[in-house]
Amino acid sequence: MLQNRRTDLALEARELWQESAGEQTRLKGVHAWDSQREGYPITTVKILDQEGAQALGKPVGTYVTLTVDALERREEDAFGRAVRAVAAELSGLLEGVDGPALVAGLGNRAITPDAIGPKVQEHILVTRHLVDQVPDHFGAFRPVACVAAGVLGTTGVESGELVGALAEQLKPACVVAVDALASRSLDRLCRTIQIADTGIAPGSGVGNHRRALNRENLGVPVIAVGVPTVVDGATLAADLLGTADLPPLGKGRDLLVTPKDIDSQVGDLAKVIGYGITLALQPGLSLEDMELLMS
Repeated sequence: MLQNRRTDLALEARELWQESAGEQTRLKGVHAWDSQREGYPITTVKILDQEGAQALGKPVGTYVTLTVDALERREEDAFGRAVRAVAAELSGLLEGVDGPALVAGLGNRAITPDAIGPKVQEHILVTRHLVDQVPDHFGAFRPVACVAAGVLGTTGVESGELVGALAEQLKPACVVAVDALASRSLDRLCRTIQIADTGIAPGSGVGNHRRALNRENLGVPVIAVGVPTVVDGATLAADLLGTADLPPLGKGRDLLVTPKDIDSQVGDLAKVIGYGITLALQPGLSLEDMELLMS
């Protein structure tokens, strides 16, 4: 069942494995725990070895998933709490990594469910040029560059090739890549943010895997930040029907389902992620500083 269901979330891969093996069966090579930060639930899945990686179909590493449904409900200070939570979890995965950073927004700006990466670029505080040109005022900032990589169909260049060429030129200490993901459940669409230290395969959310952006290919740590914006139609049908097998949908297997208000949700989450990444890379700033600098 795990192999047939499309999901990019490690906690869902773990759920699917547990459902197929039985709740009492212990999943070897994987450690998972729940916590909270800023009032938001967090599930951390740590894949320890190749046995765990094979079971979940994910690379060895740490996957942190924040549930930010309070953001959708517009609860008090939901935005600020979400930004601080994202920043804190990112900082944990970037611990000990100092020096310049490159942020890469992956996806197609013209397709709303795939636009989370390009829209995040609008909310990143870019400082590389300022640190070089105005050191008296910005010398204490970490140099940060940002690029919206686009997609092969509109640029003729693979995202991985573009980000790899930039990384070779800029020599960043780390890369933060942002992309849209796929979930198995409607309940998690635009309500969860996954942060992982394993890198990312551009286009994975729509089943169009490309050259991976990871430490192996880029030579530096790559933190992946993703938001599930679509559910595969067959996977959704199987979940709603409560069956282990995907239904025979024919061409429906190419169907992707997304919320009707996807434009506003992508806009909100892009700002949360952009601000969160900036606060993680610039720990001397506050959310109030960000609002002032980005206004």
